[in-house]
Parts: sequence; C-alpha cells; structure tokens
Amino acid sequence: MRYVLTIFFFIAANFSMLAQSEQLARNFFEQGEFEKALKIYKQLLDKNPSNPVLFDKVVSSYQQLEDFEEAEALLYEKLQNTANNPAILIDLGHNFELKGNQEKSQQFYREALGVIEARPNYAYSIARSFEKYNLLDYAAQAYERSMELDPEQNYNLQLARIYGEQGKTESMFSNYLDLIEADPQFFSIASREFSRYVSEDATSEANLIFRKLLLKKLQENPGLLYNQLLSWLFVQQKEYGKAFSQEKAIYRRGNAGLQGIINLAIIARDNGDIETSKEIIAYVIEEAPSENLVLRANQLLLNLELETTSKKDYDEIDQDFQDLLLRFGSGVNTLSLQVDYANFLAFKQGQNEKAVALLKDLEEKLTSEFDKAQVKMALADILVMEEKFNEALIYYSQIQKLVKNDEFSQNARFKVAKTSYYKGDFDWAKTQLDVLKSSTSQLIANDAMELSLLIADNSTEDSTQAALKQYARADLLAFQQKDSEAIKVLQEILIAHKGEKIEDEVLLKLAKLHEKQQDYREAESNYLQIINEYNDDILADNANFFLAELYANYLGEPEKAKNYYEQIIFNFADSIYFVDARKNFRSLRGDNIE
Repeated sequence: MRYVLTIFFFIAANFSMLAQSEQLARNFFEQGEFEKALKIYKQLLDKNPSNPVLFDKVVSSYQQLEDFEEAEALLYEKLQNTANNPAILIDLGHNFELKGNQEKSQQFYREALGVIEARPNYAYSIARSFEKYNLLDYAAQAYERSMELDPEQNYNLQLARIYGEQGKTESMFSNYLDLIEADPQFFSIASREFSRYVSEDATSEANLIFRKLLLKKLQENPGLLYNQLLSWLFVQQKEYGKAFSQEKAIYRRGNAGLQGIINLAIIARDNGDIETSKEIIAYVIEEAPSENLVLRANQLLLNLELETTSKKDYDEIDQDFQDLLLRFGSGVNTLSLQVDYANFLAFKQGQNEKAVALLKDLEEKLTSEFDKAQVKMALADILVMEEKFNEALIYYSQIQKLVKNDEFSQNARFKVAKTSYYKGDFDWAKTQLDVLKSSTSQLIANDAMELSLLIADNSTEDSTQAALKQYARADLLAFQQKDSEAIKVLQEILIAHKGEKIEDEVLLKLAKLHEKQQDYREAESNYLQIINEYNDDILADNANFFLAELYANYLGEPEKAKNYYEQIIFNFADSIYFVDARKNFRSLRGDNIE
C-alpha cells in the first residue's frame, strides 16, 4: 500500500510540475517572449511527443520568431508520421502563406479539401482547421462539398455562422431557415442569431433581405414557421399591427391557442403602442375559448384604458369594473381583478374607505397564504397613501411572515424601508435598505442601493436632514399621485437648498414627474442641468440615458438621442444603462445589433 501511495504522489507531483511549466510557457508566449516560450514548449514536447497542443505551440512559437523553415520541418515530419490527418496539410499551407508563398499554400489547402472527396465525414475537422486561420472561404467549401457528396451530412448551422461572418447575409438567413425546417428545436438558436443582424429599422438591408426571404418561403411552402418568423421580425421593428396579422394567421391555422397573441399585446403595451395593444386584446376577448381567459383579457384591457384616459373617463371605467365583477363574481377567482379595482378606487377615485372594505372582505375568503399576501400588500399601500404609516408597517411585516423566502417578501421589506423613509425615520430605513442591497431581485437591489445612497449622501453635511425631509415629502406626494404638489415641493427645495448635495436628486425627480405630465421640454431642461452641473456625480448616467430616451421616443430628435447614448458608452461603461444605451445607439445608427 505504501508503495502504491508513493507512486501516486510521484505522478501527482510530476503532473503538477508539468502544468506549472506549461503555464509559464503560456505566460511568456502571451507576453511576446517567444524564445523563452519555445524553449519550455520544446522541453515539454520531448517528454510528451504525442501531445497535439504542445506541438502546435512549438510550431506557433517558431512562426512568431519568423523561423518558418524550422516550423516547416516539424510539420513535414508530423505529416510523414501521421496517417489521414488533413489538418497538417492546412498547417503547412498556413506556414507557406506566412512565408509569402501563396501558390504553395493554396496547393496544400486544395489537397486538404481533396480529402473530402473520399471521406465526406472529415469535413468538420478540415473546416475547423481552416477556421483556425480565418480561412472562411475554404471552410465553407469544405462543408458545402461534404453536403453535396453525402446528403446525410448537415452543416447548415456551421455554414450559417460562416456566411454571417463573410457578410453573405441572405445565404446566412437561408441556411438558418433550412436548419429550422429540418429541426424546429433550432428556432431559439436561430432567432438569437437573427437578432445580431436584424434591427428596429425596417428599411435596413438585413431587415429587407430577411423579410423578402420569409415572404418567398411562405409562398413556396405556407408553413406556420414563416408566419412565426415574420411576426418575430415585425416585433423587432416595433410594427405590432403587422405582427398581429401574422399571429392571427398562426392562431387560425394552428393549435397554439391565444397565448402568443396575448404576449404580443403585452409587448406592444410595454413599448408604448397602447392602441394596438387594445386592438389585440379586443380580438382575444372575441376569440377566447374560456371564461377565465375572457376575464384575464378584460382585466388587461381595463388597465390599458387607465393608461390612456383622464379623470373624465373614470366613471365609465368604474362601471366596467363593476360589470366584470357582476359577471364573474367577487370570489377567489377574481382576486387580481378586485385588487386592481381597489387600487383604482383608492389612487384614482380617492375612495379609500370603499377600497379598504373591498380588500378586507376579500381577505376573509382566502385560504392561500400567497393570496393573502397580495391583498395585504394592496391594503398596506393604501394605508401609506393615507399616511397611516404604522398600520401599513404591520401589514408589510405580516407579508414577510406569510411568504418567507419569496421575492414578494423582499418587496414587502423594501416597502417597510420606503415607508420608514416617508415618515422621516431615515436611520431605520437605511438599515433595512442595506440588507436589501444583496436581494436576489436585481430590481429591488438597485432600488435599495439608490435610496440608501440618497439617505447617506444627504445626512452627512446636514445633521437636521431638512432637505431630505422635504424630498421624502415630495416623494410621498408623487406616490399619492399628487404630481403637481410634488413638483411644487421640489421646486421649493431647489430655492431653499441651492448648491447642496440633494440638488441633482431633486432635478432628476422633477424631470420624471414632468415626463409623466407630458411636459417634455421641462424634463429636458432638468436633465440638461444635471448633465451640465453634475456630470461627475452618481446620477449623471441616469440623466444622460433618460435624456436620450426622451429625444428618441417623445421629442423626435434621434441625432440628439445618439449623442447622449454615446455619452453612456464612452464615459459610463459601468452604468446599468450601458447595454441598453449601446443597443439603442446602434439601432439609431442603423447598425446590425450584436
């Protein structure tokens, strides 16, 4: 046993030394010290002559040192001692190409391709060897010839990727479509690749090629696949009405149900196309095969109506809520609808007592702890709006006990911190927020960090926290949907606390409230003031990104939008808005989106 252990430790120690030597050689190679790297790689190869990685590194080291003769000698020796390895032919061809002998290099490349004539199944390894040296034309030829010789071979995925890199957009799209036709499971992979080339711009070359190809395929073979891909394309282009036409065709001809159409309505809503979303939901209501789906669709339609109507329409919306509850009842099955109605009564109609009574009556009917938590959350939010903070805190605490370890519980904890902040208990609020910075929900974690920083930044210099108290008051007024009053308080802060640390926070809050009131020029002015006066502070990336969005989506000034997206890209690489800014910038510029 002791003898076996001795051998084991000897082998382990030897392996460790080899690994360390290889890492040292790799470091020298990466640092450009090729002579030192070559010396170690040669020693390692002498001990492990059959190791292909070490062989390649020795050859690469010679080539980096421009000692092409030594590399050539090694490769010829390898070729003579290795049967049926066309990769060595490609390596030799590449070595001759480095020497400037194009004729000889192409001779070896053609010889490697010739192997496929007798052995089509060698195509993959041969093509990969060509790709190693970025010889994409040869790699494509390898795959194409193999598929010609043996129809059982399928390299559409590899060819599509190569065609994309070569800029052969139509061939790339066509190969991906062939791939999906053969196996629908590739749909998600292909759509990810399509999104690298397709942009929001319907007039871009890639979009036009893809649309033309899909319409041609649909005429030749009217399968659902092409309706699905056309719908996907129109969604990328934010042409939700056209996508809706394709989804209706899919629904009428297939067995997929209405979920795809409902998803499209939600996408349209989230991207601001409320009217198309309403049209889609109206269609769902007409076609819905079940009462439950009719209920869900009507509820979604009511919420959409609330986003586009004013106070003069509230009586009509109230009646719509009542009609739905009369039709579907006020039991557990309409829980979500009743919570929405209670929020409408409290936050839009000012009928707090009626809203609370509805929710308490609903709570008595519930047995599910999660359902109870939903109702308690709505009750607590209304109590915060009424400034009954202590009662609200009791409900939020109950929620945390009801649904432990759930994101809903973390949201309740965040609302505990926010309520404490509203009532001016900043120390306790910050304690809660600091715990939530590590929340599993990125949204909650980000919100917690922002509010914690707000409290910390505005408590150090001002021990009385006077400005922070006023700001919290404005924040509460905004929550109560008293936007005009909130704006007034924020403007008072700007006068009374001009030049203090809270000023950029106030300007950002003002901008968002002005946006909500569709006073876009005032919002623009607030964002520009942050950028001009506080561009080195923590909210600078927010201001640049929101201003870019304002120009792109509401003010119709894409050139200005590009400028502020570009500010995020070049000056705020660690911003949470970086990815969206880069995507939106490239879309406005007409790039293919990576």
